[in-house]
Amino acid sequence: MDTQPAQPLLFTPMRLRGVTLPNRLVVPPMAQYSADDGVANDFHLAHYGRFAVGGAGLIFIEATGVTPEGRITNGCLGLWNDQQQRAFEPIARAIKAQGAVPAIQLGHGGRKASMQRPWFGNGPLNDADLARGEKRWQPLGPSAVPLAEGWLVPRQMDADDMARTRKAFADAALRALAAGFEVIEIHMAHGYLLQSFVSPLSNFRTDAYGGSLENRIRFPLEVVDAVRAALPQGTPLFVRISSEDGFEGGWTMDDSVVFARALREHGVDVVDCSSGGNTPRGATNANLQRSPGYQVPFARRIRQEAGVMSEAVGLIRDARFAEQVLQEGGADLVAVGRQFLYEPFWGLHAAHQLGIDPDFTRWPRQYAWWLEKWDKGIRAREAAERRA
Repeated sequence: MDTQPAQPLLFTPMRLRGVTLPNRLVVPPMAQYSADDGVANDFHLAHYGRFAVGGAGLIFIEATGVTPEGRITNGCLGLWNDQQQRAFEPIARAIKAQGAVPAIQLGHGGRKASMQRPWFGNGPLNDADLARGEKRWQPLGPSAVPLAEGWLVPRQMDADDMARTRKAFADAALRALAAGFEVIEIHMAHGYLLQSFVSPLSNFRTDAYGGSLENRIRFPLEVVDAVRAALPQGTPLFVRISSEDGFEGGWTMDDSVVFARALREHGVDVVDCSSGGNTPRGATNANLQRSPGYQVPFARRIRQEAGVMSEAVGLIRDARFAEQVLQEGGADLVAVGRQFLYEPFWGLHAAHQLGIDPDFTRWPRQYAWWLEKWDKGIRAREAAERRA
């Protein structure tokens, strides 16, 4: 007997403050390292536009630097000037035109800023990178401790640096709204600036921003406060965290539960649960065995123990599995990343797989009428083969 619900949770609308998501399917931020001086270009318009056509309800623009030195690489997007804001406007408009909600992740690379684009090595900039025209700049961090040997030594942030950074996040959030984005996410994961403050692997300060857990989360919460104060009450605010460092003596899942409770109290609506990245061994947790849904347990714990909505991510490639995560209370939203790169219409295929769109009604009508005829032809041929 078919126990599939008539309307799967994955395709049930969801209200977040003043924004209604058409479904619970998210395209998470995935850096493309292809901007020009922080400015989006035609590649980005095509890249994000196809996800909107492909059936996702909420589409995040990749990590976008709030200052020039906050970019991770020379190819990262930025949102600190008018030119960058204008370049985002057609992208947000294209996403909305297909019924999806445009969102953006704002971040600061911290001590991992000014590094190579991944296809050139994903490490510190070298002479070959500089010969290609890449530029090197002074990174910032909670402490003057590099990511690893050979990496740039960050300047330890002082009170003025922190004040400028808080303002830069708030200003970028306002620019994002002006460009047409409806949801803001603050990047606090993967060893970048704000996660490097919370982790004892990278924060060695002895002032009010270091030492205890309460002190280490102080600056990230101040950034949340600055952004929340700048946003209208109806704008949802997400935060992406590294749920654990994955190394002895580092940030733990227990710490994340405490942090998530504080984020909720400071006006965060959804905690996006990733992990790792606070080492040179990649952007996420290199110590976890990578299998479908390997980070879902983080989202489940945050949802259950911190009393805040969560978003699950991590090799989610099958529609029925995504639905299972929601049905079992593992998360409120499900993010599908690399599978959308491989299969840009994954959301529409998921609706078909879950049995709620047999007639292509969710597809753009420009596609649907072609696909209906195509499907009828296939069915007719299969019926004729069976009769024969």
